[in-house]
Amino acid sequence: MAVRKRFADNIPGLLMSPMNLDTRRIFVAATRMNDGKTTTCLGLTAALQSMGLHVGYIKPIAQRIVQSGDDQVDEDTLLIEGLFNLDIPISAMSPVAVGPEFTKNYLENPEVIGPQLKDRICRAFDRAAYGKDIVVVEGSGHAGVGSVFGSSNADNARVLRSKALIVAAGGIGKPIDEVALNKALFDKAGVEVVGVILNKVLPDKVEFIRDFAGRGLRKLGVPLLGVVPLQETLVYPNLDQVADETRARWIHQPAGLRRVRRVVIGAMSARRAAEYLKVNGTLVIVPGDREDLLEAFIDNDGAKSLAGVLLSNGLLPNEAIIKRLTEAGIPIAAVEAESFAVTARINNMTVKTMRQDADKIPIIEKMIRESVDIQGLLRAL
Repeated sequence: MAVRKRFADNIPGLLMSPMNLDTRRIFVAATRMNDGKTTTCLGLTAALQSMGLHVGYIKPIAQRIVQSGDDQVDEDTLLIEGLFNLDIPISAMSPVAVGPEFTKNYLENPEVIGPQLKDRICRAFDRAAYGKDIVVVEGSGHAGVGSVFGSSNADNARVLRSKALIVAAGGIGKPIDEVALNKALFDKAGVEVVGVILNKVLPDKVEFIRDFAGRGLRKLGVPLLGVVPLQETLVYPNLDQVADETRARWIHQPAGLRRVRRVVIGAMSARRAAEYLKVNGTLVIVPGDREDLLEAFIDNDGAKSLAGVLLSNGLLPNEAIIKRLTEAGIPIAAVEAESFAVTARINNMTVKTMRQDADKIPIIEKMIRESVDIQGLLRAL
């Protein structure tokens, strides 16, 4: 396993803890995947910056890896780097990439690789914390993720001398059970859990959850620092994400971001096509040989309401129809799969915030700023 160039070459040996023990830091973990951990980190970073604080960020362990220049880094790290001017090298924000052979290599030589990992994370943290008032440390899932190579979230929080914040999906019984399980791992590592944020709560249940989940968490000795309501805009994918998920190829991709709010299979008659244009952000999945339906969308000014047209079954309309769709400004992509399979794939996709989702960022910042006791969090650090 190659170890990247260290940030503090004048310090000999392997670091087992950061040199910087003064800068405030908070380790953000979640009880499960897709509970909103990255969204919380994004919102916290934005909110803390709006308070005039210099904020650092690091995600010690990268699992969803993308290439950034010469570095393999976590996809979430690229998102944060693209949104905020943090003045931190991307390799310091994402120091360890868990590739296909990573776990095997570690298990073959844990006595050597284990200390190298800790050293790499500590040096990266020192660089990420340089000149900052606070560092947001994003975990890689629940407290135990990474245990197989001796670098779980609980382990990393302990090594970085950080307190922990747990994010869980909204509810009462199940989230509190999951928080208790994660807290036990942090407790075992000697890491203090300073609070919990319950995310994706139905708006009409916010006060109910705040009351009763707060009571349950107090019995665990953990304060409830925030109840974040579900925001529908955040769960709507953009058209690029849908194209990636369905492995579609673009035929016409107009400039600008379009968000998919509803998916409809084009099985209706052409006469009824206008009914499906009443909801903005509608994506129509239709075989390419339904030229009558495609012409109806054009004639009813579909460019104003359609998120796009996804041509299914490996069928394409004639060139004249494609030209008309293009001239009307309607996005067009094509897939080989049949309509129902494509629809199921879209409905089951996990929607994450991407760099191009500029419309989501103010919503996330406002959501965290208004729903989370940030001052209470800062007092606990």
